[in-house]
Amino acid sequence: MQELKLDEPVSEYKFLQNLKRQLQRIRFFKSYIGMGYYPSITQHVIQRNIMENPGWYTQYTPYQSEISQVILEALLNFQTMVLDLTAMDIANASLLDEGTAAAEAMLMFYHLRSAGKAYFFVSEECFPQTIEVVKTRATPVGINVLVGDHNTFELTDDIFGILVQYPSGSGEIYDYKNLFEEAHSKNFTITAADILSLTLLKPPGEFGADAVVGSTQRFGIPMGYGGPHAAYFAVKDKFKRQNTRKNN
Repeated sequence: MQELKLDEPVSEYKFLQNLKRQLQRIRFFKSYIGMGYYPSITQHVIQRNIMENPGWYTQYTPYQSEISQVILEALLNFQTMVLDLTAMDIANASLLDEGTAAAEAMLMFYHLRSAGKAYFFVSEECFPQTIEVVKTRATPVGINVLVGDHNTFELTDDIFGILVQYPSGSGEIYDYKNLFEEAHSKNFTITAADILSLTLLKPPGEFGADAVVGSTQRFGIPMGYGGPHAAYFAVKDKFKRQNTRKNN
């Protein structure tokens, strides 16, 4: 066994000086990933008084009921915000990212589908990372994912659900009301929505979405080279209980 080749011991002051020199060698790059990930500014008053407020956690140990109440309050505020902006009935708190939330919505409706339906349509204007996650999650359970133009695609009887982007990946703001009205006779409808845009745009719940998913990164979470970010998942009240038996 060989001895480890370690540097000679140094004082704390010397160690900090060396560490600062190493830090000066770090190069910072801007991320231009886009497509659902955006630079954001977290105002100092919010960052300090909410996210970094020691009053939320320092006076409690993890097993005390008080910190549980703080967490529950934060989750309730998150869910209430999602419901207000999406015009839906039930929201969770939360999921990893928008792609994961879209895949979970697809799987939920897959288990609720009529027998024989095995196709899921995704608008080609959804974010590419969302499309790839949906495809990956669809393969193990036998779902066939169809990607195409939602303006011209024919919603056949073997399609159990559709996913659209709002606004689209190109920034276009489509009116999905007619599409969703046509789909509701035989398909479930999912909208992947930019939640910040819903402060100005008509919420998906008002034009017929069965589920609304998306990322809350726009509300001040750094991009972090692609995530993870807190996603949201909201549905209508009638889906609060689901039959998870796989239909054939």
